[in-house]
This record gives sequence, structure tokens and C-alpha cells, in this order.
Amino acid sequence: MRENPDRPTVAPFRRRSFLASAALAAGASAAVAGTAQAAVPSAGGQRAAHRQGAVARLLAVPEDGRGVEWLREALQVAVTLELATIPPYLCGWWSIKDRGAEAARLIRRIVGDEMFHLGIVCNLLVAVGGRPRIKAAAATYPGPLPGGVRAGVNVYLSGLTRSSVHDVMMAIEAPEESPEGRADASPTVGHFYGDMLKAFQNVAPELSVRGQLSVHIGSDELRPVETPDDVERAIEIIREQGEGTGSSPSDSFGDDHPAHYYAFGEIYYGRELRETDDGWRFVGPPVPFPDVRPMAPVPAGGWPNPPAQVRQLLHRFDATYSAVLENLEAAWAGGGPRTLGAAVHAMRGLGTPAKELMEIPIPGTRGTYGPQFRPLPKLRREH
Repeated sequence: MRENPDRPTVAPFRRRSFLASAALAAGASAAVAGTAQAAVPSAGGQRAAHRQGAVARLLAVPEDGRGVEWLREALQVAVTLELATIPPYLCGWWSIKDRGAEAARLIRRIVGDEMFHLGIVCNLLVAVGGRPRIKAAAATYPGPLPGGVRAGVNVYLSGLTRSSVHDVMMAIEAPEESPEGRADASPTVGHFYGDMLKAFQNVAPELSVRGQLSVHIGSDELRPVETPDDVERAIEIIREQGEGTGSSPSDSFGDDHPAHYYAFGEIYYGRELRETDDGWRFVGPPVPFPDVRPMAPVPAGGWPNPPAQVRQLLHRFDATYSAVLENLEAAWAGGGPRTLGAAVHAMRGLGTPAKELMEIPIPGTRGTYGPQFRPLPKLRREH
């Protein structure tokens, strides 16, 4: 049973819009923020490094020079960005032993949101005459976020730790006015999407529904983008589900789930977010840190010299991951709902080999193996 904080000083959470009072409890655990850095691999080996400055280059284009081609390029970067967030979140989720744990519930919802966001940007890209390139967009880990957003963030794959929650998950989702401050001047995800919305409003492109997809993703419903209002709502959903808004903390956005940044904050700080007399703080009922499989951070270049059992599981995982990416790409290239269903079916098959890997100890360490999310060429999977 959960604790019940004093009602006069702690109000129940009201959704995502609380950046206006985001004095938050950042200082409450600043000491925890610097923990366990030594085990994190350096940001290297990122494929297609030339893409890393794509967002800064796009945002450097004057607003009156941002036409339909600009929108198509920006949306492809958004596809790459949304896809890059899913593997680290999945690794954290799979590592939790008790799927009924509050942390598991929070991360599972966020994974569903990110899949929804990927669907949104694919529909937006198709709406303006583009075609999502999904398999080629797959990131290599460890490495920076695609496009150069949040340039100081090193995204790595590991089991759930407080360091991975703070340094990867919260860092990816951090708002433009993060309660913990900014360590660099690179654009945030929210900044990038805000400029994309302005471009849609300025260009007012013709929107085609041909090739867009409709599907239920968790509690969300992906729908074709048909009007400028649809575009605005779609982009604002991505921004608010990720980092929250800067409007009144009493506003609601249709449900009472915290934005991703603050949901991860609940796991990190170990308390639910509540509005107090001093603003929004992590002082609500406890969110116990779960018991996890100790998946070690995947090193640059992948696991060195893994044993045969691990190699087989890695190949099985990567072959399935490749099928997911290929079917997703084919779905928005005319394959439609049936091909999208094949991608969803394949995705459900990722968890079993991932968790099996997380049960195999790495010799000489306290950690275990885990998935690498390295897509395989078709020829390697077809013999």
C-alpha cells in the first residue's frame, strides 16, 4: 500500500504542464546526479557522424527559407531521433525483474509513447510527400543523439541504474528550461519540434493522406494528418509527452500521466511528483527502485569475443530487430496496416532473447550481457 502525504501541502499530480513552476527538487539530490560515471562507455562509433549536426544546420536556415524540402529533411531527422530513444528505454524496461513494479509501468508507458511519436513523424513525412527511411536511421550505441540535439548526451544501452535514468533517459527528454540547468547550448528536442511546427504554419503545405497509417499504439490512436490543426496537435503531443509544457501547472492534457522527463525523475528521485506550497517537487508516495538484471553498458563496437551462446542470442535478437525496422519502413512505403502488424509482431519477439542475454554473466565482472540493437544486412539473415 502507498503512503498518503499530507493533503494540505501536497496536491495530486495534474499532468504535464508544470514548467512554469519548475523550481523542482533538482537541488534536492544534486549529489546523486554525478554517481557511477566510470562504467559508462565513451561516445564513439556513431554511424553516419555527418548527420550529427543536422538539426543545427536546419535551424540555421532563415525561417523564410524553410520550404517543403526543409520540412521533409527535418522530419527524417525526427524519425531518426524518435527511433534512437526506444532501444535504451527498452533495455531499462527489460532489465526490471518485476513487470508489476512502478518503474516498469512508467517505462513501458514511455516506450509506447515513443512508438506513437515515431508513427506521428512518419505520417507527417508521408503527408508532405516524403518516405521514411527507418532501417538506415537506426543508431549505433553508445553515441550521441541523432541530429546534434542535446550534444553533451552519450546514449548507451544498459540495464536500469540511477545513472542511466539520469544521464540518458532524463537527459534525452530534458526541457528547454530544465530544472537542472543546461550543460550545453545545443538545441533540445522540444526546440527542434517547435521550429518544425512554425515551418508547417509558414509553408502551409498541401497534406496528402495517401500512405499514412492508422493504428492503436497502447492507449494512443495514430491517425492520418489531414489539416493544419492535426499537424499542430500531433507536434504538441510529442513535445508535451516528452518534456512537458511551459503553461500553467494546473492545465491538463487529457490524462494525468507525467511527461517523460518527470516520469523518469520519479524513478531517479524515488518519489512521485507533487505540487507543494513551494512548487512541484518529488515528495509524493515512494517509487522504489526495482530489482534489475545487471546488464552492463554495451561497449563501442559491441561485446568483444562473446561465447557461442551469447553470439547466437545476439544474432537472433538483431535479426528480429532488422525485421522490425524493415517492416516499419515497408509499411509507410505502401505496405499498409498488414505490414505494420508484421512489425509489431516481430517487436514482441525481442524481449525473450534480450532477457536471456541479461541472465548470462560477463566473465570477471558483476554484469551481464544484453542486446546491442545492431541491424543485420538481409543477406546475413536469408541463408
